Amino acid sequence: MSKILLLPGDGIGPEVAVEIERVIAVLNRDFGLGAEIEHDLLGGVSIDAHGVPLTDAALAKARASDAVIMGAVGGPKWAKVDYAIRPEQGLLNLRSGLGLYANLRPALCYAALADASTLKREVIEGLDIVIVRELIGGVYFGHPRGIETLPDGQRRGVNTQVYTTSEIVRIARSAFELARQRSGKVCSAEKANVMESGLLWREEVTRLHDAEYPDIALTHMYADNCAMQLVRAPKQFDVIVTDNLFGDILSDAAAMLTGSLGMLPSAALGEPGKPGLYEPIHGSAPDIAGKGVANPCAAILSLAMALRLQLGRADLADKVEAAVGKALDDGYRTADLIGEGEVKRVGTTGMGEAIAERLA
Repeated sequence: MSKILLLPGDGIGPEVAVEIERVIAVLNRDFGLGAEIEHDLLGGVSIDAHGVPLTDAALAKARASDAVIMGAVGGPKWAKVDYAIRPEQGLLNLRSGLGLYANLRPALCYAALADASTLKREVIEGLDIVIVRELIGGVYFGHPRGIETLPDGQRRGVNTQVYTTSEIVRIARSAFELARQRSGKVCSAEKANVMESGLLWREEVTRLHDAEYPDIALTHMYADNCAMQLVRAPKQFDVIVTDNLFGDILSDAAAMLTGSLGMLPSAALGEPGKPGLYEPIHGSAPDIAGKGVANPCAAILSLAMALRLQLGRADLADKVEAAVGKALDDGYRTADLIGEGEVKRVGTTGMGEAIAERLA
């Protein structure tokens, strides 16, 4: 029996979480998954209920689970809440509390969506890359940080970009190990030309590569050039490894290569044997929350990543991914995926049902 903690969160999170449960129900019924689902609060809904974006009890429940799957956090309702207890801080606390340092964000272009991207078909057709983002270090966690008033009355905001050898080595190792399962190529992205932390990053990645992974083809690229190359010729990449800030930016850019943020799952992993966190990267999308039009594919594909990476059921991950592809091949499209030609326009529930039917 696998124990999955589901944290629907805010915005469209609860809507896509329903479709995750729909797919799990089919996997339990037809394929013997045997997954037990627990629920708890994360983000703004937790602030409303408990005054904090992640309670100690919810974190304890996450630590006791086999995998954690979330929907989304945040929204304008909590925009003026202190940074220390904003909804997004709950997600950061969850990641750090579980020791999740490696964020895997695949960008896969389904054949049926090759014309849904803003880029030309020949640029993105067949795209299959993974961005490995360091998740619990760098500028989001570095100190000192804060906003202060200077003697002359000006205000100054400070955030600190900081990395240690061990933090760099463990994320680079994750990227190299992943590359060994793929095509054996890693591109490390930083700003070694203007940042000391970037220079350290490049040196430590190179040292690890030379000592333990000489079979992997390693290249280095400045992060700004990497952003440009992602929209110029994305298929040159296989695995991209980068820090927390650049990974945040580059993975969102890569998401649009696939046609929509609604197609991008992610996994956050820590030490072997510890629960990982799986989530769609589309955010809470408050402008469409409650309208039943959100794309649940990324959430369902996040479940597939949990099956493959955490629950030891790669066979069921294959089936879920195939069901998503078949639904797209059969013309099912949520609003974010609407394109030319004959399509079946559906909402969140309709897409979830189409995927579940093809899975069953």
